[in-house]
Amino acid sequence: MTDNDETAPAAPTQVRRRDVLKATAATGAAAAAAPLLAGAAPAQAQSREREPAAAGALPVVLRINGAEHRLQLDPRTTLLDALREHLHLTGAKKGCGLGQCGACTVLMDGQRVKSCLSLAALAEGREVTTIEGLAQGEQLHPLQAAFIERDAFQCGYCTSGQIMAGVACIAEGHAGSPQEIRDWMSGNLCRCGAYDHIVLAIQDAAGRRQGG
Repeated sequence: MTDNDETAPAAPTQVRRRDVLKATAATGAAAAAAPLLAGAAPAQAQSREREPAAAGALPVVLRINGAEHRLQLDPRTTLLDALREHLHLTGAKKGCGLGQCGACTVLMDGQRVKSCLSLAALAEGREVTTIEGLAQGEQLHPLQAAFIERDAFQCGYCTSGQIMAGVACIAEGHAGSPQEIRDWMSGNLCRCGAYDHIVLAIQDAAGRRQGG
């Protein structure tokens, strides 16, 4: 069976690659976002609040997807590492580590930032939104739904960063034409070359927003 064979039945224990990718675009919403959005206490984060502070650690309070997290961090810890290594929010991906690929894109006070270039301590007092916080319960963000409908992902590694940048691109009013979208999404790279589908998905979501 090939990856494109959507009609062939899968064996009961077989997980199709495309199913995994769809789950990535949807944030792995059930597993990651739901507990946070439902207001359930982030047990892992709470347990970390009780961990003894390492020498030289800096107390940092981060507000992520509407939930407050108190951490003891090395002052050099990036926002990306705080999310992935300390809070286990792995939607933002480690890519180039140089702010060039955009795989680590998150929103800070509604503005897109490369979390690999942002110090976690400087995010204190800001509202950070990751791909895990984009869906509302079981309801996907319109751009997440559009990515699935337009098949705007292949390997899926860049998808969360593309979606977060796309959300900002729409909010900024830079989704007026395919070329404008390409220009304002140029900081997010897709090694698979799914750009045409990504642009179409952003156009769809922007159109739905305008249509109310």
